[in-house]
Amino acid sequence: MGGPAVTQTSTQTPLPAGAEQSGGGTPRRRLNLTRQTWLALTSAIWFVALALLIAVVPVPYVVYSKGRAYDVLGNGSDGRPMIVVDGIQTYPTSGQLRMTTVSVTRADAATSLPEAVLAYWLPRRDALPRDSVYERGKSTEQVRSEERQMMDTSQQDAVVAALRAANQPVTEMPVVSSVTVSGPANERLQPGDLFLSVDGTAVNNPEEVRRLVQRHTPGDVVKLLVLRNRVETRVDVITTPSRRDPKNPVLGVEVATGYRYAPMVNFGVSSDIGGPSAGLVFALGLYDRITPTDLLAGRSVAGTGTINPSGAIGAIGGIQEKIAGAEEAGAQIFIVPGANCRDLAGLDTDLNLIRANTLNEAIDGLRLAGNPATAAQVPRC
Repeated sequence: MGGPAVTQTSTQTPLPAGAEQSGGGTPRRRLNLTRQTWLALTSAIWFVALALLIAVVPVPYVVYSKGRAYDVLGNGSDGRPMIVVDGIQTYPTSGQLRMTTVSVTRADAATSLPEAVLAYWLPRRDALPRDSVYERGKSTEQVRSEERQMMDTSQQDAVVAALRAANQPVTEMPVVSSVTVSGPANERLQPGDLFLSVDGTAVNNPEEVRRLVQRHTPGDVVKLLVLRNRVETRVDVITTPSRRDPKNPVLGVEVATGYRYAPMVNFGVSSDIGGPSAGLVFALGLYDRITPTDLLAGRSVAGTGTINPSGAIGAIGGIQEKIAGAEEAGAQIFIVPGANCRDLAGLDTDLNLIRANTLNEAIDGLRLAGNPATAAQVPRC
């Protein structure tokens, strides 16, 4: 229907009833499989299918492995210095000071079961529950933004810690840490603005800012003098009622403790690198640049650890993977946060591991290690 039928033409000669068709002179044989053979074949097929399924189905883990180790006293990938300092006397340095990194499964990437198992059993690798690394529900963009913010904060804290260790003046001041988008200060105040005065009264800490704002009623204008990018700027903000207490006036900003100092310091770190764990190395690098004594004395030093403005060093993740990266980069010394020493039990390494809980301890440890007469006094894990 709907067109001519297709006729197949055969050149074969019909065979008599009961005859077998030949094929190259070899008779066809019926494949005669036993029940056990069929069972074995079926099991093999199911095994292969299951193995393929296991290999591709993602598991809720991320893999940690060694990353690169960057010399913060050298130049970055763009050819510019990793640490640029202006407004203060600087001194030549020698040796290398490496910030260590880990390679981590991205937030938008999956980990297979074989990858997770290998990472768990192989040395200098690790597999961690995804929820312990990436908060559930956050997008990749949110994760990257937060990691970059942690990197920026670690650099700011490292500058303060290094200046204090070098006995340079640092003044604590109230600072705008965040601005509510729907608040009255949006597009008027910016994160990083340092408060100099409120309604003409000088302020020295966040509590003084809050107390002076509380003298107003919602709808009043608060006159602010802030330091923005080292320039004094006058800003007027109309207060609005607090959501918790309508009688309470607010500016729509978070106020924290900030810092004022003379030097200008910039870090040329790739935007692909995030997190807070390079704070210690940034502080050591800046300290070495602004003090006359050559801290490294030609040695290759690596390290890791968070740091706060007071110089306290905090624990980090991936310590063994970072040590592996430092070894690959040719480091001789590795500075370990004191709280991470327990993570190195049984580790086989030729690196000279220096334990430090503060920036000053790290500085002292490097000095002691550089003198054979005092090397035995170096705190170790």
